[in-house]
Amino acid sequence: MVSVMKKSLLIGSTLAPAILLLLSGCTTRTVYVERPPAPPPPETVVVNEAPPPPQKEVIVEAPQPGLYWTPGYWSWQGRWIWIGGRWAPRPYARAVWVPGHWAHRGHAYVWVPGHWR
Repeated sequence: MVSVMKKSLLIGSTLAPAILLLLSGCTTRTVYVERPPAPPPPETVVVNEAPPPPQKEVIVEAPQPGLYWTPGYWSWQGRWIWIGGRWAPRPYARAVWVPGHWAHRGHAYVWVPGHWR
C-alpha cells in the first residue's frame, strides 16, 4: 500500500507541473504599451558667422516611389559641416518639406529646423 501511494505521489508530482504548463497557454493577457516620451525640443543653435553658400547636390532618381527629396544643409559643430540631402517618406499624402535654414537675427545666425507641412 505504501509503494502504491509513493507511485501515485510521484506520478502526481510530475504530472501537475506539466498540466499547469499546458493550461497556462490557454490564458489571455492584456499588455498595455506606453508610447515613448516625445523627444526633447532641439537646442537652439546660434552662430556668430554666416554659413557658407549651399553646396550643389546631384539629385538622383528616388530609390522607390513615394519618397520626397529633403535638401542638404550646413550644420554648425564647432565648424561648418555639410549634411547631404536624402530621400524621405512623406508622413501623409501631399505633405511638403519646408527646408531648415539659418535665420539672421541681430548679429548672429539661428538654425530653424526643417519640418513637414
